[in-house]
Amino acid sequence: MTVMTPASTVLYPARKGVRAMTSEDLWRIPRVGAPVLAPDGASAAVSVTHHDLEKNEGRGRIWRVSLKGGEPYALTSAEGSSGEPAFSPDGAQLAFTRKDEKGKKQVFVLPLGGGEARKVSDLPLGAFDPRWLPDGTGLVFAGALIRGHLTIEASRTELERREKDPVKAHVTEDRVYRYWDTWLTTGEVPHLWHLDLGTGALRDLTPESVTWFDFMDPSGQFDIAPDGREVTYAGILVDEKRSLLRSALFVTSVAEAKVTCLTPDRETEEFRPRYSPDGRWILYGQQLEPLFYADRIRLMSYDRAAKTHTGVLTEWDRSPMHWEFAAGGAMVFEAEDEARVRLFSLARGSQPVRLTVHGSSGGFDVAPDGRLVMSVQSLSQPAELFTSAADGAGLSRLTRFTEPATSEFSAGEVREMSFEGAKGETIQMFAVLPPGYQAGKKYPLVHVIHGGPHGISADAFHARWNAQLFAAPGYVATMVNFQGSTSWGQDFARRIQAAWADRPFEDVMKATDVLIASGLVDESRMAAAGGSYGGYMASWIEGHTDRFRCIVNHAGVYNTLSQYASDVTQGRDKSFGGEPWDGIEKITECNPAHAAKGFCTPMLVIHGERDYRVPVTQGLECYGVLKAKGVPARLVYFPDENHWILKPRNSMFWYREVHGWLERFLGQR
Repeated sequence: MTVMTPASTVLYPARKGVRAMTSEDLWRIPRVGAPVLAPDGASAAVSVTHHDLEKNEGRGRIWRVSLKGGEPYALTSAEGSSGEPAFSPDGAQLAFTRKDEKGKKQVFVLPLGGGEARKVSDLPLGAFDPRWLPDGTGLVFAGALIRGHLTIEASRTELERREKDPVKAHVTEDRVYRYWDTWLTTGEVPHLWHLDLGTGALRDLTPESVTWFDFMDPSGQFDIAPDGREVTYAGILVDEKRSLLRSALFVTSVAEAKVTCLTPDRETEEFRPRYSPDGRWILYGQQLEPLFYADRIRLMSYDRAAKTHTGVLTEWDRSPMHWEFAAGGAMVFEAEDEARVRLFSLARGSQPVRLTVHGSSGGFDVAPDGRLVMSVQSLSQPAELFTSAADGAGLSRLTRFTEPATSEFSAGEVREMSFEGAKGETIQMFAVLPPGYQAGKKYPLVHVIHGGPHGISADAFHARWNAQLFAAPGYVATMVNFQGSTSWGQDFARRIQAAWADRPFEDVMKATDVLIASGLVDESRMAAAGGSYGGYMASWIEGHTDRFRCIVNHAGVYNTLSQYASDVTQGRDKSFGGEPWDGIEKITECNPAHAAKGFCTPMLVIHGERDYRVPVTQGLECYGVLKAKGVPARLVYFPDENHWILKPRNSMFWYREVHGWLERFLGQR
């Protein structure tokens, strides 16, 4: 067999510390959020979260950072958990969110010239995403009410009734009745509120709304017009004709609270509207294929006077995210590009210009003079704040919140490789070498396979599946961006539709071949680990090859037919090639459960009870088959976690189990 020699580049050198990285280190590292610039552009506010491992919780604290350098200083206390900072237009006050005595997140306002923060909201289900009116007289923020109980008091009364009611049944006739880890049958929907800070009057700007905001990222879904008279937002509604969810654009007047849908009767998705600086048009994103969630995003504009929609960026083969306006009306946005998240600028009528290159940039803000402040991270470095000129030049680091924690442990060298994968396609992967790597020595291999499948293993310091932590015990940890991954264009992502297994499996196998041929890894000590779709691929590998010593399957799709118990099933026929009533043969072709005859590799199966995306029965079924067949298997079940392991001590336990399983079959360094 001829194996292609991979192209290889050292991205980041090894860093020596006192010892190898541990799972405790992952939670001792502060999590640095997105920066928010003060109106004069001279400083930024950022929420930094520290985790208390004894209390098993994180607490955010808001810091002020000068763009000229110097030590940041705290604006909020360490007692409560604070986040979502927003400066008033004159820079004299800061709005933010913090949990109150009832455990609900509410809006607070802090005078920056001195004085205590005061709570300005008291909604029964909490509040989030505060934004100032342009004249500084008030705030607009989001906060949920319950369908059928569309006043504050009615929702509060209904919550009290539910707490006393011994019957907790959910009843529905909806196709989408739960999402991720939340039942939608309980009726909570976000509303937008206007608070007059002078009088304290609170008004519902969307009084009849029954639309949801983005379930995964509800903040950032609305914007206020430059004259303060109108608010635009994106809301998720049910398309009754096609029995699916779609996102549409709405506006509501601040004076009258009259809601209008700008994109009715469409079969597309619209989201994240932003007013232009002159207020003449609204910039928004659009996907043409709601049944293909990796469909690339086009930038569109709505002319408020003419009431017409026009394309702004429709032919680009990447997918813009988190766009904002810069000086002169240009746009800045994030986009996945070649396994990174990079910043781009766009002047209307031109093509995007790349502003950042290395690592993954995001959570940016733009100063009045065009200067950028952003979060930057890599496979070797957790997120910190950086600043640059408007064209991306002169990138410089502003903060070192994570340095005390990261200086304690070693980090392995990071390489980027490319090789010939399935069907002759060029495939990219990252390889993190173990700390203390010695050239010429062969190391155990751990493939870390990303989920999605339409996602990426990015040049980023992942908070859950951390590549440095996988490599720390003495392994080469690799992340293959197989066909179906995003950031290489629409065709690259789409080509595994109706064929989930074929190309990704072959890409991972060919990656294994080139790593063996390169002399980096020991062919007799190899493992594969994946979560979600990566767990699907773990199960597929289980039934189709015996070349790995062990496998880790976290929250993986095991049975493509019973995966119809998932929270969202729209588009499933596109992914699997058919529906149970029309295309069962294609569903069967890509079903790992139908390859159980080949199961022979020891597998660690991990799943959370509150996982509605890949229901827990998927993991239990896989484990049951392995045990019945006599294949060594171990089950780790979390009753209080969803698709992700989010609690600090659960995460540390997760890593102990994963590292223990790998050590059992691969050995120590």
